Formats: sequence, C-alpha cells, structure tokens
Amino acid sequence: MSQSAGESIEKYGYKQELHRSLTFRDLLTYGLIFMVPIAPFGIFGSVYNASGGMVALAYVIGMVGMLLTASSYAAMSRSFPIAGSVYSYAGRGINPGFGFLAGWVILLDYVLVPTLLYIVAAIAMNSIVASIPVWGWLIIFLIANTFINLKGIELTAKVNRYFLIGELIVLAIFVVIGIVAVAQGKGNGFSFDAFYNADTFSLNLVLGAVSIAVLSFLGFDGIAMLAEENKEGAQQLGRAMRNALFLAGALFIVQTWIAAMLVPNGQTLLAEGDPSGTAFYQAAEVAGGAFLNKLTALATAIAWGFANALVAQAATARLLYAMSRDKQLPKFLSKVSPKSATPVNATFVTGSIGLFLGLYFVTQREDFGLTLVSTLVNFGALTAFIVLHLSVIIHFKIRNKSSDNFRHLLVPLLGIALLGYVVYKANVAAQTVGLIWAAVGLALLILAYATGRKPKLSGI
Repeated sequence: MSQSAGESIEKYGYKQELHRSLTFRDLLTYGLIFMVPIAPFGIFGSVYNASGGMVALAYVIGMVGMLLTASSYAAMSRSFPIAGSVYSYAGRGINPGFGFLAGWVILLDYVLVPTLLYIVAAIAMNSIVASIPVWGWLIIFLIANTFINLKGIELTAKVNRYFLIGELIVLAIFVVIGIVAVAQGKGNGFSFDAFYNADTFSLNLVLGAVSIAVLSFLGFDGIAMLAEENKEGAQQLGRAMRNALFLAGALFIVQTWIAAMLVPNGQTLLAEGDPSGTAFYQAAEVAGGAFLNKLTALATAIAWGFANALVAQAATARLLYAMSRDKQLPKFLSKVSPKSATPVNATFVTGSIGLFLGLYFVTQREDFGLTLVSTLVNFGALTAFIVLHLSVIIHFKIRNKSSDNFRHLLVPLLGIALLGYVVYKANVAAQTVGLIWAAVGLALLILAYATGRKPKLSGI
C-alpha cells in the first residue's frame, strides 16, 4: 500500500480497515463483471418489446447517459477517494443530509440488485435442469456467493477474472454463429432495424425502453465502492469506470443487434413482453440450434447468479458498511473481520435480504417479479445518479468556483436532463414504490433533525 493511499482515508477521519490490494485491472474486471458482458441475454425480450424492436438504439442511448454519469463519478472519486459512492459524494459535496438521502435512494438499487440477479439466474438454470426448482437454484447461488465474499476481496477479484473469460468466450461463440446465420438468411435477415425503424420509432417509446436497458449498465458505479481497496491512484477509479462502460456498451450493442435479426419469424412471445425471460435463447436457437440455446441459458445463469451477484453483494455490503460507520445505519453493520478485512455483518445482511426477497418473488408471483424488481432497481440507481450530477455542480462549480464548465457544469446538466426524462418514462409501479421509498427516507431524515441526531460525516 502506498503511503498516499493510506493517508487519503485518514484525512477524512476514517481508519484504514479494508485491504488495499486491487489494481486498475482488478477494478476494470470488477466493473465488467458487475455489468455482465452478456447482460442483455436475460432482458433482451423486455427491451425489444418496449423499444418496438430498436433494442440496439436503446443501448446506444443508455451508454451515452452512463458515460455522462461516469464523468461525474470520476470527478467526485478524485476529490473523495473513500467507500460509499453516491452516499459519500453527496454527503461531502452538498451536505450530510443530502448524503443520507442519496444513500437511502441508492439502497433501493443495491439491496434489490442481488435479488434480481439470483432470480434471473435461477430461472435460466431451471430451464436447463428442471428437476431443481427455481427457488432451489436461488438458494444454491446465494450460499456460494456469500461464502466467497466472506473470504475477502482478493478471492472475489480472482474468481471474477475466470468468470469474465468464460463470459467473453460464450459471447464470441454467439456472435460468430449469429453472424454466419444472418448471412445464410436465417431469422429476419440483415437489417439496421435494431437501430432505427421508421415504422415504430418514437422518442417516448425508445426512452421508455432505455429505462429497462440501463439495467445492463448498472454496476460500473460499483467500482467507486472499492475506493478504499484500490492500491493505485484515485484517478484509476474514474479511468476504470469509463473503460468498463465503453467495452461493455460495445458488446451490448453488437449482441442485441445480432439477436434482433434472429428473432424467430412470427414470434408472439415478444408481444407479451417475454415474461419468462427466454427470448434471447430462442433467437440463439434460430442461429445455432438447441446447443446455442442451452449454452446461452447456462452462461446467463452463471454470469448473473455467480459472477454478477458476487460483486453486487460485495458492493452492497460496502455501502451498508460506509453508512454504518457514519452512524446512519445500525452500528453492527460496520464490523470488519480482522482475518479477511471484509464487512462481515453487512455481507450476511445483504445475503439474508436477497434470500428473503428472492424466495418471496419466485414463489408468490407468476412472472417471478422480474419486471417490477428490474424497474425498481433502475429507478433507485438513476435517481441517485441525478443527485451525483447535482453534487458535482454544487461542489465544484458553486462551492469551489471551478472554471471547467464542460466537466463541472455542462456534463452534469446533460446527465440530469437525460436521466430525469428516463426516470419520468419508467414503469408506473416502479415510480410509485420508488417515490414511497424516497418519502420514507425523507421522513427518517426529518425525524433525525427533529430529535437532534442530524446526519454527520467524519471530518466535517
């Protein structure tokens, strides 16, 4: 650990408890795994349906919005290289009260992400081995990931590298077989309809689809959660986010374009919104038969249920840890294992929440809660990203009189405008639950001020 890295956290009044062992490559791998290079496999049908077939366009717009957000993340992570992500940035860039609200809102994203991942993976695995029920696969994935995360961030990073290689191999197989199949005239033939279709295009339609597609990009922000485990300069956090977004975005666009050309002719499932989440596997079957169908389903199960859920659980635990050590969540969540340097209680709580919610959705809802959970995750994340952009403007432009109008004013304003409209076009049920969640957070904040326990951050 470099001395500067060690001093950076103590400057903010915190003790260095987590191991500084991650390099830029580890951060980049973590971000790619969190986003999942094959993420569209699991939600392709929903985005295709919502966009009128212009699924690749939805991913292009989503990537632009996330790159704007990555710019603001990079700016704030250089100024405040500590764990907590938006919670820490809003708390120090605006004030601790805003920080609490930002942390509360993004909790909706972070707490539900592992649940969503376990559900998607369990459905995919059940389609391969039906003898084990969906809820059984969910439990298997959850126990395995909790065990690995409790062993420490070094093991998590090592496992991530192997998962990433496997995902890229499967994706390469699909792309090659898919291109050959399109060249042979299979599916709907070669076209750019996935980018623009005059018969179905409308801005409202596409932006509504973006509110679903951005689910694939969520996770690049998780890199910021590892600020106190990064052993290189703080600028590497922003660099890793931007690179991860560019790479993942390119892969998302290519694979959804190919899959859109392979949607079976006369497909009625997509008109129903793909409730079973199998549309991509069916498109793969058009190109490569049952082999490619099963391979893409298996890859989705492993990528979402092991690789992505593994890093999602790690990031969620570190958000709980960061808020707990500032006394904004119960104190026991800030306990760190002296052996593995892992926020052990926060990890257990994250796993328990995933187990409870996951079992509820897969046993009580016919659609396994996929649409509701995914839109809730997006609502929480995008709302927190808007607060992040606001933090950049207030911290740099207003408070510190920055002369960099592009990065500290124009970029965050564009980010607020784009993400705000996407949130506005989100699923109504998600908006309702999300606003109720935010209202509860606001009520807790008001109660804290009224009882003399207003949020405070160490060093402020």
